[in-house]
Amino acid sequence: MTDTTQTDNATDKTAHSGETVGHIRNVAIIAHVDHGKTTLVDGFLRQTGVFRENQEVVECVMDSHDLERERGITILAKNTAITYQDHLINIVDTPGHADFGGEVERILGMVDGALLVVDAGEGPMPQTRFVLRKALERGLCPIVVINKIDRPNIDPHVAVDKVFDLFVELGATDRQLDFPYAFASGIKGIATLHTEKEGKDLRPLLDLIVQHCPPPKGNNNLPLQMQVAILDYSDYLGRIVIGRIYNGTIHDGQQVLVLKEDGSQVKGKVTKLFSFHGLKRLEVDGSSAGQIVAVAGLASANVGDTIACLEEPSALQRIKIDEPTMKMAFMVNDSPFAGQVGKYVTSRQLRERLLRELETNVSLRVAETDNTDTFMVSGRGELHLGILIETMRREGYEFQVSRPEVIIKVTDGKDHEPFERLLIDVPEEYLGATMEELGPRKAELQNMHIDRTQALLEFVVPTRGLIGFRSTFLRLTKGNGVMNHAFLEYRPWCGEIARQRNGVLVAWEEGYVTAYALQGAEDRGLFFVTPGTRVYAGMVVGENTRPQDLDINVCKAKKLTNVRSSTSDVLVTLQAPIEMGLEKCLEYIQDDELVEVTPDSIRMRKRHLSRR
Repeated sequence: MTDTTQTDNATDKTAHSGETVGHIRNVAIIAHVDHGKTTLVDGFLRQTGVFRENQEVVECVMDSHDLERERGITILAKNTAITYQDHLINIVDTPGHADFGGEVERILGMVDGALLVVDAGEGPMPQTRFVLRKALERGLCPIVVINKIDRPNIDPHVAVDKVFDLFVELGATDRQLDFPYAFASGIKGIATLHTEKEGKDLRPLLDLIVQHCPPPKGNNNLPLQMQVAILDYSDYLGRIVIGRIYNGTIHDGQQVLVLKEDGSQVKGKVTKLFSFHGLKRLEVDGSSAGQIVAVAGLASANVGDTIACLEEPSALQRIKIDEPTMKMAFMVNDSPFAGQVGKYVTSRQLRERLLRELETNVSLRVAETDNTDTFMVSGRGELHLGILIETMRREGYEFQVSRPEVIIKVTDGKDHEPFERLLIDVPEEYLGATMEELGPRKAELQNMHIDRTQALLEFVVPTRGLIGFRSTFLRLTKGNGVMNHAFLEYRPWCGEIARQRNGVLVAWEEGYVTAYALQGAEDRGLFFVTPGTRVYAGMVVGENTRPQDLDINVCKAKKLTNVRSSTSDVLVTLQAPIEMGLEKCLEYIQDDELVEVTPDSIRMRKRHLSRR
C-alpha cells in the first residue's frame, strides 16, 4: 500500500512513517459468491503444512458455520495464517455476497494487499464489482487470480480482459491497472503464470503474494495503535476483538484505552492475547506492529474503535460501514400452535438473543418498539436477515417475522430509498418475459448484450422492486436464469409499485389437511401444504387464482356411508405442492401477513386471526 493510503488510516500522519515489517504479509481474498476463494484457502492450508498429510479435513474448512457449508457461501469474515519461505502470511476470507458487505469493508482496512478471485468462465460479477470498488478506494493493488481453469470450453484470457475493463470502469490508477495475475484451480490445488504451462502446486501464487503484496508499515517504538475490525464472542472470555496493530506493541495483562466513536475513552485490561496459525488461535505474551491479533477483556470495544496506550492515546480514522437498507419486525409467536416446539419462546429470550447478535454482527441494528413483544431488526438485505432467522430457528427459537421493508431516508425534506444494480443472465427466449416483469417494478435498463443464445441485462432497480422477484424470475425462466444484485445508492422515492401477487388461500379451521379436501379445491389455486399437514384458522395454505384472499376448508373429510361405491378405492392424485422455504416465504408475504418460524416448521399466516 502506498504511503498516502496508509496515512489515510490514521489521524496522526507520522504514525506510519516507521519501518516496514518485512516478513509479514496481510492479504484479503475477495470474490463473487461461489467463485472458489474458500477452496483456494483450503489449498494454501494443505500445501503449507498446516494439516498433516494423512489428516482428514472437510472441504471449505474455513466455512465453519453449518449454513455456510449448506449454501456454499461465506457469511462471516475469518482469518488464518500460514508460513511460507520464512514469511508469515495472514489471509482473511471475506464474504462474497453484498448483504455481508459490512464484513468486507472492515477487513480491507486491516490488510495491505488483496487476491481478487474470478471464475474463468463467468468473469467479473456484480459482487466482484462491489468488493473491488471498496479495495480500489482504499488504495490496494489486487493480485488477480483466474480460478477454475479446469472447466471445459473456456478461455481464461478473456476473463483477464474483462477484469481489466472492470478496473478501468471503477477508476483504477495506473499502478492498480498494472496488476499481476495468475491462473489457478482451487479444487486441484494448482496455479500457473502461463496457461501453456500446467501448474503443479500453488507456489506460483504464493510467490506472487510475497513479491507484490507490500509488507505492513508500522513502528514498534511509537505509542500503541490497534484498530478493531472483527468481533467474536466466547462464553468463557466474553467479547473478543480482532484487528491489526498499526504501531507500538501490546502484551498480555496490559492496561489500555478504548477510544470510542463519540470521543470518549474507556479503560480496559488485556486478559488474553492470541495470534493466528492455520485455523488455531495461539495464546501469546505479546505482539508488535503489523500483526493481526485477537484480544479478550475489552467488553466495551466495538468495530472501528482504536485500542491505544494510556500515556499517549491517538485515534485512528474510523472504518466506515454502509448502513442497513432493509428492516423487519421480529415478534413473539402468538399463533394457536405457539410454544409447542420451540425451546425459547418469550420476549425476554428473543430480546437477549437479538442483542447478543449485535456483539458480532455490526451491520445489524435492533430497536425496541412500543410493543414489548416486537423488535425492529435492520440489515443489509433479505439474505442477511434470512441467515439470522435461520440461525435462531436452529438454536431452538420460536418467533414470527413481518414482511421486509426498505429503510427510507429523508434528505432535504424528500424521501429517498435504496436502489440496486441488478445483473441478469438469461436465455434469449425468456428475455421478453423478464423485461415485462421488471417494468412495473420500476427497473431501468442500463445495458444489454446478447451473445449467441444468452442475453446479459443490467438494470438499476429500487430495492422494493426486488422483494419477491427472485422466485418469480426462476419460474419465468424455468430455472435457467441467473440474477445477482448489489446496493448502489439512495435515490429519490420513485412512486408506488403495484402489488405483484394474487390473493392467498387461507385455512378456515384447525385440523389436519386431507387429500379429499385438496382434490376438491384444486381449481381454486396452488397449495403449499400436503395431506397430513396440521393447520390452524388463519394459516396461509396456498395461492388463489384471483386477486382476492379466499377462506377454504382444507380439513374436510369424505363422508362415509354403508353403501359401497365402485370408485371408493381409486387413488387420489394431486398436483405437486409449491415448496416454500424461508427466503421464499419472506419474499412472498404481504403487509397483512407474517411468517411463523419454529425449529421444525415455517408457516405463513394472516397477521390478524381474531375474525376466525
